[in-house]
Amino acid sequence: MSGALLLCAVALALLAAGGAIPPPEEAARMARFVLHNCDWGALATLSAQEGLRGHPFANIFSLSDGPPGPSGGSGVPYLYLTDMEISVQDLEINSNASLTVSLAQTPYCKKHRYDPQNPLCAHIIFCGSIVKVNDSEADLAKKALFSRHPEMESWPKDHNWFFAKFNITNIWVLDYFGGLKIVTPEEYYSIKP
Repeated sequence: MSGALLLCAVALALLAAGGAIPPPEEAARMARFVLHNCDWGALATLSAQEGLRGHPFANIFSLSDGPPGPSGGSGVPYLYLTDMEISVQDLEINSNASLTVSLAQTPYCKKHRYDPQNPLCAHIIFCGSIVKVNDSEADLAKKALFSRHPEMESWPKDHNWFFAKFNITNIWVLDYFGGLKIVTPEEYYSIKP
């Protein structure tokens, strides 16, 4: 079977399996789909901590681009952070980071018996920086996060929680064999999932 026919067969099989996952040739749509269907991601920073300074440091964070459901979200990864958290302390020194989200956290990969490292178990790598949201965006971030993570509303107020977003500058999609696909932020935000 030729590469193009194999790609079409896999895309048709994926669509027949649930109809929701975008085909591999729609990398920007896949990036939006994966982010919207994930509730957490691995955020990697450059450590500012004694003994680890300058080394990569990854940590798990709850996130949301909007309430769950077919609306598809905004595409903006929102986070609820506190300065007490070690990765946030790293970000205060250097706000650059990467964020990886994977369909491995959803039932999709288990259903198809895809190992999390299998490219068919799609994952997206975002690069950019973490920024606090302004007052006009805080309600959107709050609705996005608290709709998926209701426990957040009861977290200790004395921790000085704040809403932040991942400001995306680069996007890599791994959802099929043959290597990463590059999606620009413009392509990503222009897609309606």
